[in-house]
Amino acid sequence: MTTRGYSPTSTSAPTEAPRGAYGAPTAQSPLSVTIPVPGSKSLTNRELILAALADGPGRVESPLHSQDAHRMGDALRALGVGVERVPGKSPFGDDLVITPRKTLTGGCTIDSGQAGTVMRFVAPLLGLADGEVHMTADENALHRPMGAMIKALRDLGVDIDDGGNWSLPFTVYGRGHIRGGELEIDASASSQFVSGLLLAAPRFDVGLHLKHTGKRLPSLPHIEMTVEALARRGVHVERPTSTEWIVPATTPRAKTISIEPDLSNAAPFLAAAMIAGGSVTIPGWPPHSTQPGAQLTDILSLLGGKVSRRGGAVTVSAGQTIHGVDLDLSAVSELTPTLVGLAAFADGPSSFTGIGHIRQHETDRIAGLVNGLRELGCGAEELPDGIRVIPQAMHGGTWKSHHDHRMATTGALIGLGVPGVTIDDIGTTAKTMPQFVWLWQKMLAGE
Repeated sequence: MTTRGYSPTSTSAPTEAPRGAYGAPTAQSPLSVTIPVPGSKSLTNRELILAALADGPGRVESPLHSQDAHRMGDALRALGVGVERVPGKSPFGDDLVITPRKTLTGGCTIDSGQAGTVMRFVAPLLGLADGEVHMTADENALHRPMGAMIKALRDLGVDIDDGGNWSLPFTVYGRGHIRGGELEIDASASSQFVSGLLLAAPRFDVGLHLKHTGKRLPSLPHIEMTVEALARRGVHVERPTSTEWIVPATTPRAKTISIEPDLSNAAPFLAAAMIAGGSVTIPGWPPHSTQPGAQLTDILSLLGGKVSRRGGAVTVSAGQTIHGVDLDLSAVSELTPTLVGLAAFADGPSSFTGIGHIRQHETDRIAGLVNGLRELGCGAEELPDGIRVIPQAMHGGTWKSHHDHRMATTGALIGLGVPGVTIDDIGTTAKTMPQFVWLWQKMLAGE
């Protein structure tokens, strides 16, 4: 059960995730534990971008230290921004001091790895750089949608050579500025296209008037998160309609920003109480948050969990049963893998819809979840824009992570109630939570 270098009795949070196959431990008794989780990836990477464009040095406290966040730091360093680690108060790693540059530097290559936020948030910055910048990604991430961003930047006058493929890799020939102005975009494939443009827009010559033209816009809370992050730095975005944003030309203020715990990464831990029994508490839960994970308290209640809040912490306790539900998850699609894992233990079928776009995440999450459940004996069907789960008795087997961190954590969640589940590569959790196995084992040990 213990994986390379990961002891449940260790007191210091690891900085790297274990690699390879992981035998998911089965819960032997009800849980009763408080588990802190590291900072939000979504907030960390937004604040790093804004700090890099600010009017002076700033500090990001309690940031997430993970593969995605490190890719963002490396991308900004390549563009000439200072990103320095300094001691902080978080048990999960140092704070970051960001020293911006008035003009970003080119002449570099940026590897976004598996990180969608790096692909979509850094791409607009490349037009602000003075010189040529080549952007690429891991081979198994080159399929992720970038066409809408490439078209948007071209419409803004940015010179991009993508070889005619409308995807990564591509090269941007930056001129040190982007004029900005009015722009239409179809961001149906990812709200990150909108967020990436909004984050860079204050540094455009005339700001940006952005309009989404598609029929749907997924993950709206993430756009609200971006707008709120801009407002904290003195950039006030006008909203003439629900799919239209006007960003003024200005310079974001340098600030010290503290990052909230990652509420979506808290999801498998809170859900664990509903499968194993007992209760799990997450401390530091913000009273208000734009993170999609903030909706977990309502969603887990619908599934039969008993949810309470006290002293800045959220506790989920097991109810008498897990209920089958029919939910539209279009606003909180990143919670889908955890909720599907819970639904496999429910008292009836569940349907999760509004999530067709998650076919284009790290993997096709809909196909991956359906196939994974079927291989363990649970009934599951693909819907045009979602998943239907038909609970049946499950057995052990290999749970495939498909290079996807949330697929891996869902395998661990299912393993709590199904002996003999092995996750083929637990190392994928390093993308957003390298401490996952360590925390999971401490949770089961009651520490």
